[in-house]
Amino acid sequence: MTEREKAQRPEDLTRLFVDRANAKDAEGLALLYEEDAVMAYPPGRQTVGRAAIRRMWEEALPHMPAVEPEEPLPTLLSGDLALTSTPPRDGSGARAQVVRRQPDGSWLRVLDQPEFQTPRS
Repeated sequence: MTEREKAQRPEDLTRLFVDRANAKDAEGLALLYEEDAVMAYPPGRQTVGRAAIRRMWEEALPHMPAVEPEEPLPTLLSGDLALTSTPPRDGSGARAQVVRRQPDGSWLRVLDQPEFQTPRS
Protein backbone atom coordinates (compact mmCIF):
# COMPACT_ATOMS: atom_id res chain seq x y z
CA MET A 1 0.00 0.00 0.00
CA THR A 2 1.22 3.49 -0.85
CA GLU A 3 1.92 5.73 2.14
CA ARG A 4 -0.65 8.52 2.01
CA GLU A 5 -0.59 11.90 3.70
CA LYS A 6 -2.42 11.97 7.03
CA ALA A 7 -4.51 14.87 8.27
CA GLN A 8 -2.43 16.71 10.87
CA ARG A 9 -5.30 19.15 11.56
CA PRO A 10 -9.05 18.54 11.28
CA GLU A 11 -9.21 21.00 8.37
CA ASP A 12 -6.75 18.90 6.37
CA LEU A 13 -9.41 16.22 5.88
CA THR A 14 -11.40 18.43 3.49
CA ARG A 15 -8.36 19.11 1.29
CA LEU A 16 -7.33 15.45 1.31
CA PHE A 17 -10.90 14.43 0.44
CA VAL A 18 -10.95 16.73 -2.62
CA ASP A 19 -7.51 15.54 -3.78
CA ARG A 20 -8.38 11.85 -3.45
CA ALA A 21 -11.86 12.19 -4.95
CA ASN A 22 -10.39 13.92 -8.01
CA ALA A 23 -7.75 11.19 -8.26
CA LYS A 24 -10.62 8.61 -8.16
CA ASP A 25 -8.83 7.01 -5.17
CA ALA A 26 -11.55 5.07 -3.31
CA GLU A 27 -9.05 3.38 -0.98
CA GLY A 28 -7.47 6.75 -0.15
CA LEU A 29 -10.89 8.25 0.59
CA ALA A 30 -11.78 5.32 2.86
CA LEU A 31 -8.54 5.85 4.79
CA LEU A 32 -9.86 9.28 5.85
CA TYR A 33 -12.43 7.45 8.03
CA GLU A 34 -12.14 5.46 11.26
CA GLU A 35 -12.78 1.72 10.95
CA ASP A 36 -16.34 2.01 12.31
CA ALA A 37 -17.21 5.43 10.83
CA VAL A 38 -20.75 6.22 9.68
CA MET A 39 -21.45 8.17 6.50
CA ALA A 40 -24.92 9.47 5.65
CA TYR A 41 -24.65 8.54 1.99
CA PRO A 42 -26.14 7.69 -0.42
CA PRO A 43 -29.03 10.08 0.35
CA GLY A 44 -31.53 8.56 2.75
CA ARG A 45 -29.18 5.74 3.78
CA GLN A 46 -26.11 5.15 5.92
CA THR A 47 -22.85 3.50 4.97
CA VAL A 48 -21.20 1.99 8.05
CA GLY A 49 -17.54 1.03 8.37
CA ARG A 50 -14.41 1.83 6.39
CA ALA A 51 -14.73 -1.23 4.13
CA ALA A 52 -18.32 -0.33 3.16
CA ILE A 53 -17.30 3.31 2.63
CA ARG A 54 -14.50 2.14 0.30
CA ARG A 55 -16.94 -0.03 -1.70
CA MET A 56 -19.41 2.86 -1.93
CA TRP A 57 -16.69 5.16 -3.29
CA GLU A 58 -15.51 2.49 -5.75
CA GLU A 59 -19.04 2.51 -7.19
CA ALA A 60 -19.61 6.28 -7.04
CA LEU A 61 -16.27 7.78 -8.14
CA PRO A 62 -16.36 6.69 -11.80
CA HIS A 63 -19.62 8.64 -12.25
CA MET A 64 -18.68 11.75 -10.28
CA PRO A 65 -17.53 15.04 -11.81
CA ALA A 66 -14.44 16.77 -10.46
CA VAL A 67 -14.83 18.01 -6.89
CA GLU A 68 -14.19 21.71 -6.38
CA PRO A 69 -12.60 22.85 -3.10
CA GLU A 70 -14.95 24.73 -0.80
CA GLU A 71 -13.95 27.22 1.87
CA PRO A 72 -14.43 25.51 5.25
CA LEU A 73 -16.32 27.11 8.10
CA PRO A 74 -14.39 27.54 11.38
CA THR A 75 -13.67 24.21 13.08
CA LEU A 76 -15.21 23.55 16.50
CA LEU A 77 -12.69 21.73 18.67
CA SER A 78 -13.20 19.97 22.01
CA GLY A 79 -10.27 17.86 23.13
CA ASP A 80 -9.85 14.98 20.68
CA LEU A 81 -13.12 15.71 18.83
CA ALA A 82 -13.79 18.34 16.20
CA LEU A 83 -16.67 19.39 13.99
CA THR A 84 -15.72 20.44 10.47
CA SER A 85 -18.13 21.81 7.89
CA THR A 86 -18.30 23.45 4.49
CA PRO A 87 -21.15 25.27 2.77
CA PRO A 88 -21.62 24.15 -0.87
CA ARG A 89 -20.88 26.83 -3.45
CA ASP A 90 -24.53 26.89 -4.54
CA GLY A 91 -25.72 27.68 -0.99
CA SER A 92 -28.10 24.70 -1.06
CA GLY A 93 -27.26 23.29 2.36
CA ALA A 94 -24.15 22.22 4.20
CA ARG A 95 -21.70 19.39 4.80
CA ALA A 96 -20.54 18.42 8.29
CA GLN A 97 -18.16 15.89 9.79
CA VAL A 98 -17.25 14.83 13.31
CA VAL A 99 -13.56 13.94 13.38
CA ARG A 100 -11.36 12.43 16.08
CA ARG A 101 -7.67 12.78 16.90
CA GLN A 102 -5.91 9.43 16.55
CA PRO A 103 -3.18 8.08 18.86
CA ASP A 104 -0.50 9.22 16.36
CA GLY A 105 -1.91 12.78 16.39
CA SER A 106 -3.56 12.58 12.98
CA TRP A 107 -7.32 13.08 12.46
CA LEU A 108 -9.98 10.80 10.91
CA ARG A 109 -13.68 11.19 10.20
CA VAL A 110 -16.07 9.41 12.58
CA LEU A 111 -19.41 10.78 11.32
CA ASP A 112 -19.91 12.28 7.88
CA GLN A 113 -23.01 14.11 6.68
CA PRO A 114 -21.89 15.02 3.14
CA GLU A 115 -25.13 16.70 2.11
CA PHE A 116 -28.10 18.09 3.92
CA GLN A 117 -30.54 20.69 2.73
CA THR A 118 -31.42 23.80 4.65
CA PRO A 119 -35.05 24.91 4.55
CA ARG A 120 -35.70 27.71 2.09
CA SER A 121 -37.87 30.66 3.14
